[in-house]
Amino acid sequence: MADVDLPEPLEPAARVLFAQRLPLARRYAELLATDGVVRGLIGPREAPRLWDRHLLNSAAVAEIIPDGSSVTDVGSGAGLPGIPLALARPDLRVVLVDSLARRTTFLTEVVAALDLGDRVSVVRGRAEELAGRVPAADVVTARAVAPLDRLTAWCLPLARLGGRLLALKGDTAAEEVAAHRAAVARRGGGTPVIRVCGAGLLDAPTTVVEIAYARLPAASRRTR
Repeated sequence: MADVDLPEPLEPAARVLFAQRLPLARRYAELLATDGVVRGLIGPREAPRLWDRHLLNSAAVAEIIPDGSSVTDVGSGAGLPGIPLALARPDLRVVLVDSLARRTTFLTEVVAALDLGDRVSVVRGRAEELAGRVPAADVVTARAVAPLDRLTAWCLPLARLGGRLLALKGDTAAEEVAAHRAAVARRGGGTPVIRVCGAGLLDAPTTVVEIAYARLPAASRRTR
């Protein structure tokens, strides 16, 4: 089995983020490092970095999600950030969306293994085809899915008006915001805001671009 032990320096952060559900987070890490690697959802070199690069990085976003929110995780893949968010925040209702059967099969098995079925569901489909087929969410999340222009086109229609897209990005977040600000506005998004999650807790805090679904795009308004 791959080495997925929680590194001692990361344990304080993991205990803060996952609290009494840390044993479930450990189980999820095991599933990622075994079945996730075998099925090609996680690269074999990622196993030693699962905790800091994936689980904690994802769970840190919980600090900017309001209590009791519904969350749709687009392009969930191996369940990131949706599964860590569901573990960190038992008040959230999470829909995991992916277009590939091998991924949704894995996600369904993870939800069952972690006993999350009462508030986490899995939907197979392309995000751009799911508007109206899944309930409009308070928050839509996406991690390493696409640039902001395409991401807003796919994700904002899955949010309720007044809801938010939380796009987990890296060091180039500011450049991406500058490049795609006009496209975001055309798709009904408000001014993008760069947020940093896990500061003071993680050595490498998570960078998130937050975009409010401020208004229906002009084309959508004309069809109503």
